[in-house]
Amino acid sequence: MFTFQHIAKSFGKVSVLRDISLELRPGQVHAICGENGAGKSTLMKIMSGVYQPTAGEMSLEGQPYRPSCPLDAIRAGIAMIYQELDLAEHLTVTENIFLGRELTVAGQPWRLDAKAMRGAVQHLLRQYGFHLNPDSPVAELSIGESQLVELLKALHRQAKIIVMDEPTSALSEKEAEQLFRIIGELRKRGLAIVYISHRMEEIQRLADVVTVLRDGGLVATAPLAEMPSERIIRLMVGRELTDYYPPRQSKIGAVAFSVTGLTDHRKISDIGFEVRAGEIVGMAGLVGAGRTEVANAIFGVTAGVSGKMTLRGEPLTVHSPADAIRAGIAYLTEDRKRTGLCVDLPCAWNITLPNFQHIGMNLLLDLKRERRLAELFSAEMHTKWNSPDEPASNLSGGNQQKLLLARWLMAESEFLIFDEPTRGIDVGAKKEVYALLNSLAESGKAILLISSELPELLGVCDRILVMRDGRLAANLPRQQATQEIILRHAAG
Repeated sequence: MFTFQHIAKSFGKVSVLRDISLELRPGQVHAICGENGAGKSTLMKIMSGVYQPTAGEMSLEGQPYRPSCPLDAIRAGIAMIYQELDLAEHLTVTENIFLGRELTVAGQPWRLDAKAMRGAVQHLLRQYGFHLNPDSPVAELSIGESQLVELLKALHRQAKIIVMDEPTSALSEKEAEQLFRIIGELRKRGLAIVYISHRMEEIQRLADVVTVLRDGGLVATAPLAEMPSERIIRLMVGRELTDYYPPRQSKIGAVAFSVTGLTDHRKISDIGFEVRAGEIVGMAGLVGAGRTEVANAIFGVTAGVSGKMTLRGEPLTVHSPADAIRAGIAYLTEDRKRTGLCVDLPCAWNITLPNFQHIGMNLLLDLKRERRLAELFSAEMHTKWNSPDEPASNLSGGNQQKLLLARWLMAESEFLIFDEPTRGIDVGAKKEVYALLNSLAESGKAILLISSELPELLGVCDRILVMRDGRLAANLPRQQATQEIILRHAAG
């Protein structure tokens, strides 16, 4: 059993955790819920030795526990699978799983036993039914596949407690089902699972106990039977959430963006669609179907793309993201850490960096004006930060996402591509994003929304495109779309 006893944490004068006491028991899935900035990740980082508590104590199996670094936590049998993955991208799947625990040839401690390590990983993959190549560099994997590598690394270390932070945010439905099956097996083996998620259906399916944090304090801990989704949401946000998906009221106008014959000669072929002013067009598909590749091709991320595009009726040529931004295209990427933010730079810079030309600062920077604009646009997204000057890495995952949304609000682009904009953010923040999408559409913007959450697409979009194997498999009006129909087209 693991216990937190009156844990508190402050950064300077800012208190982020106050008097947190709870227990994690073997053979239980303990869900921890809360809005972004509620303190969930901070509490887990104290458990994993990343942070030291300002006050309070922890114990593991009845013994005092106070890790001085993450290695202490690993040795104690605590494995963390963060929402922002922590893998060495230039290394293979096998090398990542054995990183820091490499096997050597008997009698030759200077020589790695690559064959034995690869064999162990193959056994692990077969045991849990994962289809990964042990020799693939992590850089070549999808986000969903990389998430599975993190889980395999924890399983290989035979952890007693596994903490999963939004583990299904990048997984396909099939991969998520595999994960749920594994969690069930781990529970039977007596492991304690901490499950952090904003997806109520997952919590209701998996959890034994639910804890809710709000603004750094513990609001409630109770068995799942006493925590229906409506109560969890109410405790998280401190209010009722009504009209989760805002009614669509925008007037759909002329074609704002169109593409025909879009091909990257690798993963997508002959893609053609249009998005009208005031329209939100969704894009669905299984992991690997080519949705993000379409966005990368349009935005100039991918080189050597063929096809024709128009914006506002004029031919559009894009060779780089800079070309796309100048033309009036915005792209919020699915991976805010690797391709969205400069996490070591100040929050304000992350909002203004692509927008200097738009806000009239081509040669000279007006730092006071930059700060004022950053604060204005971040306030529209209700971003929680201590200062616009603090690095983006200090913010929770959801607040980092809000920086990117504020960035593209400032850009005032005509065509906006949002790739998984609500991944890893809480229900209250999701509602804010949906309201923002609605507001942008009502102002005449054209929006392409890529999402793995079918209820989200059905609740927000006017039309839904379905990708399968790098091609467009369906173009469905909202009135004709259901989850079953979308999945049928996506799976073929």
